[in-house]
Amino acid sequence: MLMHKTCKLLLLLCLVVFIQPIIAQSVKFSLSPEVLKPGEKGAIKATLVIPEGKKQTVNPKDPEYFYLAADHPDLVLGKVIYPKPTQVVSEQEWNYHPKVTLTLPFTVKQTAKAGKKQIAVVLSYNLCYETGMCDPPEEATATLAFQITENELIPTTVSEAEADKPNKIAPNETVPIQKSPLPAAKPNASHSFGEILKYILFAFLGGIILNITPCVLPILPIRIMSIMNQAQKDRTKVLNHTLVYALGVLISFAVMAGIFIALQKAGESVGWGLQNQNPGFVVTLMAIVFVFALSLLGVFEITVPGMNTANKATSKGGYGGSFFGGNFAFLMAISCTGPFLGAALPFALALPPALMLIFFLTIGLGFAFPFLLIGFFPKALKIIPKPGNWMIIFKEVMGFVLLFIVYTQLKTLLLLTDGEYLLKVLWFLVILGFSTWLYGRFVKVENSKLTQWLFTIIPLVLIIFAAVNYLPFTKTEKIEIQSKSGELIPAPNTPEGWYVFKEDILNKAQKEGRAVFLDIGAAWCKNCMTNEKTVLFTDTMMQEFKQKNVLLLRGDFTKKDETLLAWIKKHERTSVPFNVLYIPGEEPHIFRELLTKDEVINALKKIPAKAE
Repeated sequence: MLMHKTCKLLLLLCLVVFIQPIIAQSVKFSLSPEVLKPGEKGAIKATLVIPEGKKQTVNPKDPEYFYLAADHPDLVLGKVIYPKPTQVVSEQEWNYHPKVTLTLPFTVKQTAKAGKKQIAVVLSYNLCYETGMCDPPEEATATLAFQITENELIPTTVSEAEADKPNKIAPNETVPIQKSPLPAAKPNASHSFGEILKYILFAFLGGIILNITPCVLPILPIRIMSIMNQAQKDRTKVLNHTLVYALGVLISFAVMAGIFIALQKAGESVGWGLQNQNPGFVVTLMAIVFVFALSLLGVFEITVPGMNTANKATSKGGYGGSFFGGNFAFLMAISCTGPFLGAALPFALALPPALMLIFFLTIGLGFAFPFLLIGFFPKALKIIPKPGNWMIIFKEVMGFVLLFIVYTQLKTLLLLTDGEYLLKVLWFLVILGFSTWLYGRFVKVENSKLTQWLFTIIPLVLIIFAAVNYLPFTKTEKIEIQSKSGELIPAPNTPEGWYVFKEDILNKAQKEGRAVFLDIGAAWCKNCMTNEKTVLFTDTMMQEFKQKNVLLLRGDFTKKDETLLAWIKKHERTSVPFNVLYIPGEEPHIFRELLTKDEVINALKKIPAKAE
């Protein structure tokens, strides 16, 4: 029972940690109304929550570091509305705290076509301490959805010329935006039925493939052994247990979809893979995998719901075990989802809520499909080898596979943090391993109830103590590469000819009529590394780039970078890999998540001779 509750707690903790880096933002965006007609007015709002001891300072005559910006071809944007300041220091210094909301009014153009749209928005802010010291300027971005419906023509009340006319700030009056507005995201055109069907098929097949990934494969023998045991005693229960297992899987995927939908409705940035930028998520998943590896290697016998041998579960019904077995399988699968669904997941995150839910449920259905087949056709169990010594050997081998996964997660953690924090995590894993050994050594049927309870509580106390003392992570200041405007800096860990991405460099190259290829990736992104090794960094492709005189820029998204995220969101993407070819005078050519040499070469052929 205690381990049942522990499994629930671990699942909840993992989900909380997963969404923590997304919800722990100090800026909230909104757009209202979400459904508009040509000629109607609306407003974009951004609320900045200011930490205690800090303030937002703005010069009303020149709001250089505190402004709200957006752009969209279907909207005429007005001037930013600043609220009355909480403190007026002088004519050139207004202060806001503990929070402030900026409003950007807009009017829908009469020529706007009906359909679902998206607009990229950015809030620039510069928090200062009461002592007068200020943090570096920051930007928060989001992509907001709205819909335009057909209507009779209504005269537009705000002209484009009037919207761009500058003026000075006064309390509760409009102000000019001195910065260049953020380029708008492309309109989110409705997806065709064929396109939706294609990606749903990808989701189903990807769900099936998840069963043989290194993350999930170790638990399959245990599940199969459980089903076989059930079949021997009561074959009618096989279908029931597989259905309950599938229900556990589907509910888990539905919860994840619900989290994504809720975050998108709140205007937060959502992208698959962003969880890998959070040290807390990486450590939590690492700990779960490490504990399960120790169990497979015989350090202790895991009694996580649905993972124990099925004798006890069968005799008592065991449906709770099958249900939470599906939950646990989902938890193991999410770390391997990206590489096998990389092309489909970004598509899913851009879908309307109902279709997004269907998409993730389809992944879950594919994931549970092999077990459903066994449930509906129990005779298929005959082709599965009978339990024996081979399962013990297989289980131990899979334990080492999981340890390798822990090693890869440690590498990711080192990229996100530093060596000192990594040592703390390693020490936590040692204590975690010792605690599980204590549990497995003394919590046995032959021991007294007091001994079992004592050595259940002691390991839990040790784990909690180690987590509290060694796992809190303090974010270090980001060291920016200092360079002059337009200066090319060689990108690290790339072939010669790749340079660090900066917007001014890209803009300068385009003004000069030169094509630019941008690659934004991350060290934790499997698809990114595949693209680089098989396509982008190969001698053949480097020669193609050179012949076309293409400027190669690379952005490192291993750690959270709001600037890169904003750039990705402008192109209606949510995460990496992100690859785009900019040809002067043409729309950017955005590539699929998984590249091929032919795809890139064909895109390069569109570069005119003068741009080469």
